[in-house]
Amino acid sequence: MSISSSAAADAPHISPVWVESMGGPLIVVPVSSLAAWWGAKTGVLAGDATTPDDYDRACAVDDLAGVIAVGNNGAQALVLADEPATSCFLPEHRAFLRWLAADSEAELKAAARAVLADAATQWEECGTWASDGPATLMDSAEAGAELDIEYPGGGMPARASVPLPAGRWKVRATHTKADEETWVGLVQLLPVES
Repeated sequence: MSISSSAAADAPHISPVWVESMGGPLIVVPVSSLAAWWGAKTGVLAGDATTPDDYDRACAVDDLAGVIAVGNNGAQALVLADEPATSCFLPEHRAFLRWLAADSEAELKAAARAVLADAATQWEECGTWASDGPATLMDSAEAGAELDIEYPGGGMPARASVPLPAGRWKVRATHTKADEETWVGLVQLLPVES
């Protein structure tokens, strides 16, 4: 289920689309550049070459988040790195929520709102991401051009719409223990003033 950012802000009770990976990082690719994202096709981790492919480059991001090139046209993708946590986009906060530990989605979202509102939250600065508009949250191992192709055994690649306007975004991230049973991961996008 995809919803627009205005609908999401007006209807916080609607559950976001959660995306899981097959074990590597999740990535956010501008819709305009999806065909240029090749995923894990021929790289070092796939065992087919000595040259890193797109998936290898996503796996090389060491921070909680980072930006890498997509294709040859200057496009960039945002990597949600560190661990393959199931994640969703919260348009009302321009933040990716990462399920590190929680008993329920409601508890996780409540903890995320508290972390976002807390001025004492410790954030890791993760660079600047330039995007030309709407993007897709997906498993970095998948090829962008194959998101609409059913797997041989059935099912479709996981993905979620990320309704963003074009712009430059300061990327910050945190992994925060909200309580004994709830750990929140967030990657937030803040507009860069021109």
